[in-house]
Amino acid sequence: MAIATVNPATGETLRTYEAHGHDEVERRVAASYETFRQYRSTSFAERARLMRRAADLLDEDAEDVARTMTTEMGKTITAARAEAAKCAKSMRWYADHAEALLADEHPAPADVRDAGADAARVHYRPLGPILAVMPWNFPLWQVIRFAAPALMAGNTGLLKHASNVPRTALYLGDLFRRAGFPEGCFQTLLIGSGAVEAVLRDRRVVAATLTGSEPAGRSVAAIAGDEVKKTVLELGGSDPYIVMPSADVTRAVKTAVTARVQNNGQSCIAAKRFIVHGDVYDHFAERFTAAMSALTVGDPLDDATDVGPIATEQGRADLEELVDDALRKGATVLCGGSRPADRTRGWFYLPTVLADITPEMRIHQEETFGPVATLHQVSDIEEAVAVANDSPFGLSSNVWTRDDADIAFFVRDLEAGGVFVNGMTASHPALPFGGVKRSGYGRELSGHGIREFCNATTVWQRT
Repeated sequence: MAIATVNPATGETLRTYEAHGHDEVERRVAASYETFRQYRSTSFAERARLMRRAADLLDEDAEDVARTMTTEMGKTITAARAEAAKCAKSMRWYADHAEALLADEHPAPADVRDAGADAARVHYRPLGPILAVMPWNFPLWQVIRFAAPALMAGNTGLLKHASNVPRTALYLGDLFRRAGFPEGCFQTLLIGSGAVEAVLRDRRVVAATLTGSEPAGRSVAAIAGDEVKKTVLELGGSDPYIVMPSADVTRAVKTAVTARVQNNGQSCIAAKRFIVHGDVYDHFAERFTAAMSALTVGDPLDDATDVGPIATEQGRADLEELVDDALRKGATVLCGGSRPADRTRGWFYLPTVLADITPEMRIHQEETFGPVATLHQVSDIEEAVAVANDSPFGLSSNVWTRDDADIAFFVRDLEAGGVFVNGMTASHPALPFGGVKRSGYGRELSGHGIREFCNATTVWQRT
């Protein structure tokens, strides 16, 4: 099986790699297991030293890594540079905070006595080799947000990256080796999706984390469940972006554009459904459509480009099917809705705004992975929440209001893993990240994320 880097801006195959065979996969899984047996005993100070060194190397490599990401999956070079910088920052954050996040917890003395002990505590221990099945859309960040906490906790990692970003995948394995992490601590497996099951069923692999599509998540969860192994899943999202009458509409429009077309619209946490109160709907729709129309679509290596190509030819075809289905069923195109006429090579699609969305349209329930926004007009806050929650997904949400009662209502009733008030959803190492419903389960980042792959051990003691 060949694994290839194909430039989505041109359709050109840049390089082809041979997938790892059974013997090489076995060697890497064995190395991960054997390394864990020693690495789990290293001190937090030593792990932090290595993690900071990896962050320094990433900073040094940032421009080359950014260009690699851009040519492999099409994100703009500006976004790629920001992604590399965010990864280095997050690695240092975990280097600084992991020991405190995993410090022993001590119950109240009265509870210790009531449990019949003279002393009791909760101690966090690493689990072992973790399989990470990662997507192409944030090819560096998605991996680092798993790898940094996992390695700082004392686990080892096996990366099965998306098959269209092999250069980024190989770079990540090499990064931790160059930083001085023990051989086998973090390794890339160049394998196809069909080879994942055997790795996950291997007794030496103790858990898995997946970021990706709902079908991929179902598959990994089913296999892991059969093996009784822990999983964390971050799947799709169709995040609502709600604008209420008290909102600063100018700011809401400006942020809405970024929230929809970030990463060329290919982000699980990108705002996708724009739910606007009738009192400000016309104003918002007019300005939002004008701003989306004004975006520059083009070469992602050009600093002036706002929106690059869709990452794969199939991805663009899927997006076109959703839009075409909506149009056949009565949706109105306010802008875009087609490929750009001046881009005959590559997998480009114009920033698009659709109105008059109805429940029978596929786009009402399915995730749009590209620069396509849907507009929904509502009459009050109850209808806004009802429309927002009418989705199989529940990753994050955005609300724009200056009314404290509105904020309290949204925080209480929105079915999502996050509520971002007067701003766009973003991930940060200090804040837990994850969703509900078909957006998955478990949390990444923060103390919640680092403890997902730890054994919370109860220590009960009498003298």
